[in-house]
Amino acid sequence: MLCHTNFYRLTRLLQITFLSVILSACATTNSNDPSVDTSDPRDPFEAINRPLWTFTWDYADKYVARPTSVLYADVMPEPVRSGLYNIAVNFNEPSTIVNHLLLLEFDRAAKVTGRFLLNTTIGLAGFYDPASDFGWARDEKEFGEVLGKYGVSDGPYLIIPGIKPSSVREEVGDYVDKFYWPYALLGFWPSLTRWAIEGMETRIQLIEQEDMLNEAIDPYIFVKNAYFQNMEYKVFDGNPPEKVNKEEEADLEDFLDEFEDFE
Repeated sequence: MLCHTNFYRLTRLLQITFLSVILSACATTNSNDPSVDTSDPRDPFEAINRPLWTFTWDYADKYVARPTSVLYADVMPEPVRSGLYNIAVNFNEPSTIVNHLLLLEFDRAAKVTGRFLLNTTIGLAGFYDPASDFGWARDEKEFGEVLGKYGVSDGPYLIIPGIKPSSVREEVGDYVDKFYWPYALLGFWPSLTRWAIEGMETRIQLIEQEDMLNEAIDPYIFVKNAYFQNMEYKVFDGNPPEKVNKEEEADLEDFLDEFEDFE
């Protein structure tokens, strides 16, 4: 089991390293290309991110992720779906505890600890969520958010092919979070199963937002702006500081005005 875990970690690290090298090379190659828009400093690798986004949304999602998630929602009874998802996200609690401690948020770390212990025991490994009855709602905090709170920027925007939009900071944070117990005890297939359950549930929740994406003038920009807005919201727990880049803020507001129902 530990061999599978080490293999998974090594594969993940190699993927990140390889992707970073490829992106750096592409950025150097296209730096003098007048057809490449490099006006967004958050997205220096747009030349390669755009085709990766096209592959992810028009092919991987359309033919694999979306139909698989819809089928899962149709055939899996709701109580079982909810329980499996609760187990999957229960694995995130120990890393959340550590990350709250790194932010000196001791009260929140204590609540998450109580939640994890209660749900793991009485809640049968997290299948049930009795902690919610005590007012201990899920309060997930990732290491990437910790880095953001201490002033580390998102870094270049990335499209992980076939999976999701991301950034260098988020990928580093996700990698660090996987070292915490009980992730360290999971083998390759249990890790893959947990990842698939979380992914399918996330995709199911996004179905209601598809119309906004399909109606966007430029879906790539829409997703990118939404991603950074969401990351900022998570880093600052829904209360981000006042923006200092007024021009960028105005551009974002103008863009979002076209989608009044976007939240």
